[in-house]
Amino acid sequence: MDIQKIGVIGAGQMGNGIAHVMALANYNVLLTDISQDALDAAVASIKGNLVRQVGRGKISEADMEGAMGRIACTLKLSDLGATDLVIEAATERESVKQAIFEDLQPHLQPHTILTSNTSSISITRLASRTDRPERFMGFHFMNPVPVMQLVELIRGIATDEPTYQACLGVVGRLGKTAASAEDFPGFIVNRILMPMINEAVYTLYEGVGNVRSIDESMKLGANHPMGPLELADFIGLDTCLAIMNVLHDGLADTKYRPCPLLTKYVEAGWLGRKTQRGFYDYRGDVPVPTR
Repeated sequence: MDIQKIGVIGAGQMGNGIAHVMALANYNVLLTDISQDALDAAVASIKGNLVRQVGRGKISEADMEGAMGRIACTLKLSDLGATDLVIEAATERESVKQAIFEDLQPHLQPHTILTSNTSSISITRLASRTDRPERFMGFHFMNPVPVMQLVELIRGIATDEPTYQACLGVVGRLGKTAASAEDFPGFIVNRILMPMINEAVYTLYEGVGNVRSIDESMKLGANHPMGPLELADFIGLDTCLAIMNVLHDGLADTKYRPCPLLTKYVEAGWLGRKTQRGFYDYRGDVPVPTR
C-alpha cells in the first residue's frame, strides 16, 4: 500500500524522534499527545535536532525547513484516523496502549496500519484487542531515533505479509536497517541488552564494583561506547525495570529477576537523566555517581 501520512502517538523522546525521521523522509506527520506543553516541547526539540544536523552537514537548510513544514500537531487522538500508518509511542504500560488503540479504533480508515513502538510488550496481545490484528505489528525504534540505524519489526501471530512489507518499505525509505524479530518478550535487542544492564546493577548491589568502575570496565574492557549504568540512566530506570518485569513474567526464568536495587531507585523516583538523578546525579556541570 502507498503510505503517505503517518500518525505518531506520544510526543516524548521516542515520539518526537520518530516524527523527526519520518518528516525528513518526506512523510506528512501528525503528532499527538494529551498535553499541549508536550507537543510544543517536541516541536522545539525536533527543530533543535534538525539545526544540529544542518550544522554537521548531514542535511541542508531546505531539508530542515521541508521537514518542519510536514509536521502537524493535534490534541485530538481521533484526528489520526485519517493517516495511513499509526505508530504508538506512549508510556510503556500495556493498559495505556490498549486504551489508546480502543479510543482510536472507531476513527480509523479500513486500510490504516496500526503499530506500536513498544520495547517488550506482546504484539499479538495488543493486536488482539483491535479490529485489525492482521494490520498490526511492532515498529520498535532505538533511542535516539535520528541517530540509531536499527528498527525492529515484530510480527504478531496474525500480522499479514502486506502489512510487514509496507512497514519494511517505510524503514527502507528512512535509510535505516530492519531486523525482523519474533513476538517473544523483549524481542531481540532488549532480550539481550536489559539482562546485561540488570546484571550491572546486581554487580553494583553486591559491591563487586562502584558505578564508575563498572561503567569504565565495560567501556574500556569490552569497547562499549557507554557504560551499562550510564546507558540505563539514558534509557530511564523505570523503562529498564518495566522491561525486566516483562521478561521475568513472560519467560518465567529467575535469571530475569529485576535487581532489588533497580527497583529501589525507581521507587525513589531516581529514574536517570529525565529526573536529573539515577546511577549518576546530573544536577551539576559534571555527572557524579550516586553510589
